[in-house]
Amino acid sequence: MDLTTLHVLLVIFLATLIRSTFGFGEALVAVPLLALRLPITTATPLAVLVSVLVASVVVAQDWRHVHFKSAAGLLLAALAGIPLGLFILRTVNNHLIKLLLAATLAAFSLYSLTFKQKLHLRKDHPLGLGLAGFCSGILGGAFGMNGPPLAVYGALRRWSPQHFRATLQGYFLPASILGLFGYAAVGLWSPDVTRYFLLCLPVALFAILLGRAFNRRLSGDTFLRYVYVGLLLIATLLALQTFSRPAAPVTQSSTPSTSPPQSSSSPAASPHDSSTPPAPSPQP
Repeated sequence: MDLTTLHVLLVIFLATLIRSTFGFGEALVAVPLLALRLPITTATPLAVLVSVLVASVVVAQDWRHVHFKSAAGLLLAALAGIPLGLFILRTVNNHLIKLLLAATLAAFSLYSLTFKQKLHLRKDHPLGLGLAGFCSGILGGAFGMNGPPLAVYGALRRWSPQHFRATLQGYFLPASILGLFGYAAVGLWSPDVTRYFLLCLPVALFAILLGRAFNRRLSGDTFLRYVYVGLLLIATLLALQTFSRPAAPVTQSSTPSTSPPQSSSSPAASPHDSSTPPAPSPQP
């Protein structure tokens, strides 16, 4: 086994374990680390293909824990946010947007970790659901960083670890499938992507099962603390990216495109919550 393949296997295992345990956040690991050894045109489709695998297995295993109404509402609102995300991608200084996002995530996380009285949505509220999905679409369209708004909404709803993990996959599954169609349409689903995916399949499946076991061992409050810490980590990395890289010039002639969601992970991300480059097809 060559070093590149070993690197890909380790990155996919770690990213998948994070995604399977918490439901988001693998984009902080997957694309940036894969791109150290692979072309970005291979790394990004590979990450999305693995995202489809994770979401498919989680939904198949734990569909009873999916809040389908919430997932559908988030997805529809995200679709509405994509055009604004594309507009931002073309016309707005992305450093400013990332700093605002980092400040918002940091404030929410620090508040939630510090104060005993937590914000709590006892049931789905159309405004909260629409705002979270819309923001997810904006960030997905602009930066490929869908996860953070979804994680914030799940934390506000105080979903159990099982419902949190499963419901986010109910969102990511159709969104990632749309992304794959986009990659295939522009010829980015290459033989290398398929080859690496097949090599990673056993490792990814093991990580999914291991992550599910970890998820089931977490209590509600402990799980949410991990979520807040994860969002704070995303905010920190966004701020570091912003201050360490020169702002990308805004050109009106560039062709907009979007990136498929990743935890969140981000956090989007985002893959989803990552520095994933824009992808060729509209993604929530």
